[in-house]
Order: sequence, then structure tokens, then C-alpha cells
Amino acid sequence: MDETSAVRRLDRLGVVLVAGGIAATALMPFIYVKANRIAAGKPMLLTQLLPQPSVIILTVFLVLTAVATLFLANAVARLVIATLCLAALIAAIGLVSTAATPPGSTVARMTPGGGFWVLFAVIGLIISDALVKIRLAPWMRVAALAAYAALLFAFLFSGLLDSLSIMKEFSTRAAQFRTEAFSHLLLALGSLVIAIILGLPLGILCFWVPRLRAVVLQGLSLIQTIPSLALFGLLMLPLGYLATHVPLAAAIGIRGIGTAPALIALVLYSLLPIVANTVVGLQGVDPSVRDAAAGMGLTRLQILTGIDMPLAFPVILTGIRIVLVQAIGMVTIAALIGGGGFGIFIFQGLGQTAMDLVLLGAVPTVFFAFSSAVILDAVIDSIRGPAA
Repeated sequence: MDETSAVRRLDRLGVVLVAGGIAATALMPFIYVKANRIAAGKPMLLTQLLPQPSVIILTVFLVLTAVATLFLANAVARLVIATLCLAALIAAIGLVSTAATPPGSTVARMTPGGGFWVLFAVIGLIISDALVKIRLAPWMRVAALAAYAALLFAFLFSGLLDSLSIMKEFSTRAAQFRTEAFSHLLLALGSLVIAIILGLPLGILCFWVPRLRAVVLQGLSLIQTIPSLALFGLLMLPLGYLATHVPLAAAIGIRGIGTAPALIALVLYSLLPIVANTVVGLQGVDPSVRDAAAGMGLTRLQILTGIDMPLAFPVILTGIRIVLVQAIGMVTIAALIGGGGFGIFIFQGLGQTAMDLVLLGAVPTVFFAFSSAVILDAVIDSIRGPAA
């Protein structure tokens, strides 16, 4: 085989990922050793930590993963090697942070550096690429997500990562973290449910009345152009006035700040994807199927519930997926007006220049958004079937 053929056999995505991993290893700190939570810290490259056994093992797996990514065609083998490398990476950051923490110190902080996060992302993309090439069935993708989540939680509850600064931030805020996690999910899922209740009938009405369709979709599109923080601010004045002058509104929790403006804003942002996808889904139903059902004597409502909605459901569910992922991310902004959620940790961390506190809010937000996208994608693909 000549040199040109060998180059063509290289995985192009693998070349990019391996190059990124090498650059992160050579140029970016693997960990920062800080005297306290707001100190700049001493950056440590992975190469500077090589005498430690965990780093040696990690380096071996990084090399194996790079070789497998570039030259190994078997996706299952690549998946296994990359998964072992991911486990070695998480174990290494935990062991390195423990070794770097001064004995008896309660104020020192060990923060993962950019090198760790780039390697984590690169290995995650290699795993994702392998899973795509294996072509897992929809619910097998959910099972894979559950398996990797279980691996992560096993490390978290093993105590191996307790020396990391993000885990120390969690340990001092465990009760608040659980409260804000509940508030975050409640706001995201609550706004989704309300948006579905309002958006589905509105989408059906827009499909039945074309003149109404343009007005509604343009109005909802206009709402999407308003920045989220600005919309929260616009809602504060009327809701505050309502709470002041209507005792019942104040009694049920409607105020200028807090959950009410956050929930209303999230619902408003969520309506466009649901209404638009409902219209598109119903438009995608073959008119001849609808005509045949009408010829059999079915009423308009029976055609809608028995034919139109089941056939349009995958497209509608795609809109719901967009809304849920969007809402999980946008709830973080609601913390600025007292809405709660993981955004509290993000903005507290920014105010205190404590990036580990920022990560305490950002990491679970990303995890929930990614997990919901994977699960709903699996549901959509399973409904569409193998022919889709």
C-alpha cells in the first residue's frame, strides 16, 4: 500500500480530534493547584505529572485511543478503548488532585484545567462517533447514556474526586444544590407542560385557519427576538402591579420577581417551536389519507385525533425536544430575578470570581440538557421506525 492510500484510510474526524488532544496535552494545564478558592493557582501540565502512576496509565490509554481512532476500523473496539481512556482520565484527575492537596488543608483547591476539559471533550466525541458508527437502536442509545451516567456517578460517590474543588463546593452546598436542582427541573418541565397545553391547540387552529397562521407565527417569532433577560425585566412591572393590587394574585405566588415572571417568559419562548412544528407536522400528512377518512364518514375531530395527530406526532415531538433543551438552558438566567435553579451557583461564582462554583451550576445544566436531547431523540426515532 502506497503512502497516499494510507493517508486516505485515516479517519478525518479522528485526525482532528487527536490533534486537539495532543495540543491540549502539550499546551494547556491539566490541573491548577490553588492556595484557596479565588487564588489564580499554579498550572500543571500533564507532562509535569508523569511520575505519578495514574498519569502514566492515562498516557498509555491516550496513546491507545489515538492509534485506535486513526487506524482501527472496528467501531466496537474503538468504543471500548475510548471508554477505558475516559475512566482513566477521571481517575487520574481525582488521584492527582488528592496528591496535590496539602495534608490537613481545608482551603486549598484543585481545579481541572483546560487540558482536562479538552481531553474530556475529545474522548467524548470519539465515543459518540463510535456509537454512531455502531448504529445503535433508539433505546440502546438511552441504555448507553444510562451506562455512562452510571460510570460518572460511580466516580462521584466513590470519594475518589472529593479533593477536586467542584466537589468541595458541592459538599458545602449539598442541601441547596438539591433544592435548586428541583427548582431548575420544575421550571423547565413546568414551562414545557404549559407550552404544550397552549401550543398544540393553537397549532391546530393555525393549521385549520391559514389567515390566523401568519399572524400567530409572526407574533411568536417576534417574542423570540427579545433577549431573555429583557423579557424577564419587561414582565416584572405588570406582575408587580398585579401582585400589589390583586390580593389573590399575591396569594398564589404571582410577584414581580421570582418564579412567576420566569415561568411566563419560558412559556412564551416555548410556544413558537411547538406551534410551528404542529403546523408543519399536520401539513405533512398526505391529503389523500385525510380525504379517504372523510369519505368513510369520519368527523373533522375524529380525523384529527385518529389520523392527523398520530402521523404528525414525530414532528411535534421534535419541537418539544427543542423546547425542553432550550428551557433547561434558559432557566439559568431566571436566577437573576429570583427564579432559582442552577443559575444561582453560576452567578454567585461569577460574582465571587470562583470558577468552581460556576462549574457547579454549569455542569449539571449541560448534563440535563444533553440527556433530555438523547432520550427524546430516541423516542422520536422509535416512533418513526427503521424506515425513517
